[in-house]
Amino acid sequence: MRESTRLSRRAVLGLTAAALPTSAVLPLTAAAPARAASPATAIGGERLARGGLQVDGAAAVPTKLLTARAWLVADGTTGEVLASFNAHQRLAPASTLKMLFADTVLKKFDRTEKYTVKDSDISDVPAGSSLVGVKAGITYTVEQLWQGVFLRSGNDAVHVLAHMNGGIAKTVAEMQARAQDLQALDTHVVSPDGFDHPGQLSSAYDLTLFARHGLADPDFRGYCGTRIANFPAGGKKTFQIQNTDRLLTGAWGLKTYDGLIGVKNGYTSHAGNTFTGAATRDGRTLLVTVMHPATGSNAVYEQTAALLDWGFTHGRTARPVGALVKPLSEGGAAASPAPAGGQAPAGAPAKGPSAARLVEGAAGTAALLAAAGGFLLRRRRRAVEAREAPGDHRPPAPRAAEPDPQEPPAPTDPSGGGRHRR
Repeated sequence: MRESTRLSRRAVLGLTAAALPTSAVLPLTAAAPARAASPATAIGGERLARGGLQVDGAAAVPTKLLTARAWLVADGTTGEVLASFNAHQRLAPASTLKMLFADTVLKKFDRTEKYTVKDSDISDVPAGSSLVGVKAGITYTVEQLWQGVFLRSGNDAVHVLAHMNGGIAKTVAEMQARAQDLQALDTHVVSPDGFDHPGQLSSAYDLTLFARHGLADPDFRGYCGTRIANFPAGGKKTFQIQNTDRLLTGAWGLKTYDGLIGVKNGYTSHAGNTFTGAATRDGRTLLVTVMHPATGSNAVYEQTAALLDWGFTHGRTARPVGALVKPLSEGGAAASPAPAGGQAPAGAPAKGPSAARLVEGAAGTAALLAAAGGFLLRRRRRAVEAREAPGDHRPPAPRAAEPDPQEPPAPTDPSGGGRHRR
């Protein structure tokens, strides 16, 4: 009798597929290979929906130097995309996702507002996180917490601000809603800090959207361009923190980039190095996002600098291959749904709710997925790991962020201002 009540693997697969479409199921494992957006879901133009290099009418980009899995160069003023490579490929964003967190939460609290941190505010920070050194019992201004977010990429500061905002779940939901408003449809938010969680994904296109919209806010722009700040250590003590953006500070053998104004870097064991940078020269602002260079912790900065150089030198003759769209709430044109019986027009989103909404709305199948999903997930992970193991330079399914091996800890006070990892 017990045997007759078990679901076969084929039945489980069928019921799971019926409950959640593939677009909602795939993000459940970080080991699933990243996918480029289809023409039906790409935003910003048909060229950006294609994989590979997209550039037109300008001298060749320095492709021999570029090893990133995805990158994008855009004009920060007009929103024109000058060149891209796998613009909509969904990849782990690491701490560059903090740009979306800031764009969502930054204006909710006055920068002079004070807050005394409780143990519960930082008890849910994942082990292995980058930290600025927030301590329970110490009172911080909102400005100091944002300095911790932008300069040291502190997940502890993120969690405090998220709890001030009503909690992690509420903040994640608001971030996902903000991404939808920005038409950043490649992004799926799992945590507000960018930590390696299964299904946490974004794209070079979406990260550039976040940066462009964020830089329009003076506070956002000021925080991401700050090089050093003093951070509370308790009582009247402070310790100095330095921005981990090496093009901004010139750390680790890199020269500061002339005209750089931000924006945000990141590193985890799954994402490798990611970076979105913005610079202004001769009244022109360019945005560059680089995701997952093959090797080297300096590579993400070197490749960003090379793309900025190309943009300032040759970008004026480039014919746009796409555009950064405006937010819906600011008059941006909503992409049209897919026509009945056919493929959506280029630049239009897939018809129906997002993957996140489908997951949230699958309450009726929760019991089945809980019972059967674990088996399928383990089976899928083993299969993916077996396929990707030969020659793969990244771990198949990491669960914790790792410090950049070349990133030094921030100076701390003798009493222990915290260990800082990114």
